[in-house]
Amino acid sequence: MVPAFVIVGVYLERKVSAFIQDRMGPMEVGKWGLLQLFADLIKLIFKEDIVPKAADRKLFLIAPFIIFCAVFAGYAVLPMAPDLRGSTATVGVFFLLTIVAVDVLGILMAGWGSNNKYSLIGAVRAVSQMISYEIPLTLSVLCVVMFCQSLDLQEISFMQGIYSAETNYLFGIRALGVDITDVGGILTWNILRNPFLFLAYIVFFIASLAECNRAPFDIPEGESELVGGFHTEYSGMRYAVLMLSEYGMMLLVSLLGAILFLGSWNTPFPNIGPVKLAEWTSGAPGTIMGYVTGIFWLLFKAILAVIVQMWARWTLPRLRVDQLVYLGWKVLTPVGLVLFFITGVWRLIGG
Repeated sequence: MVPAFVIVGVYLERKVSAFIQDRMGPMEVGKWGLLQLFADLIKLIFKEDIVPKAADRKLFLIAPFIIFCAVFAGYAVLPMAPDLRGSTATVGVFFLLTIVAVDVLGILMAGWGSNNKYSLIGAVRAVSQMISYEIPLTLSVLCVVMFCQSLDLQEISFMQGIYSAETNYLFGIRALGVDITDVGGILTWNILRNPFLFLAYIVFFIASLAECNRAPFDIPEGESELVGGFHTEYSGMRYAVLMLSEYGMMLLVSLLGAILFLGSWNTPFPNIGPVKLAEWTSGAPGTIMGYVTGIFWLLFKAILAVIVQMWARWTLPRLRVDQLVYLGWKVLTPVGLVLFFITGVWRLIGG
């Protein structure tokens, strides 16, 4: 799935950036430039893998694969549809946040092992940025965990659809004479079940941009200042692995955001009126229709988030280091703490 997303994502980003900047984008290689990425891959495969003479060879060579393994291990606990998931760990949220944080070590190894001042500065920037923004990101995730009373991503997914009775009790909707489980759809998504979780999703999205080193938080790469940041000295397939990890991280945080806040694999259509849209646009668990519709809705929501990430990259200017640190520690972290407290009170009152 991820290699296929990279093929689509790179082409999509080139076209999105071209549209925003009023130009054509790739057009020469294949119809509408569709084969441009394959041409780039062939180039990277046959390009010489250069190791700088003064570099720490072991650190330099292993760093891209540590980043790669840390990012892609996070996919193990993601539920893609009802009854379709990798690991059945009941602490999926904890595992995902923990294992993805390991990529900081790989970035630092890449910058230090390159023995290049630009790479080292980029690596130090990346480490400080990712540590800073992991705090508001974790706080926003904990808001959902506290609200749903679970660390299991599949259980959180079921709570946001028509297959769970738990939804009815979370804020006393039955007192209004409405059974929200029967209604389903977008009304059962966490961002609407608790309006403060909508703010938590905004915090999550901003922090996830910083975690992915995406603009306006791309100071670890900073081409105008640092040539290429921590991957300045990389070429060939190791550079391709770093790029694959970046796009894999984009998709991972988008999937996580969709699962926690946007209804996961559940349909956005409610069961209202004679046409029960939620029933025929979201198959029952254990059925082929359940697998197909679940994967479709989850990927659809995640791809929309990825497009917004691309939109932000080609629209917003890069932040200065002091602005980035200020936003992380003095804006997002306090907001995350306040939302965490409010969510706890909301749960106590509504639960």
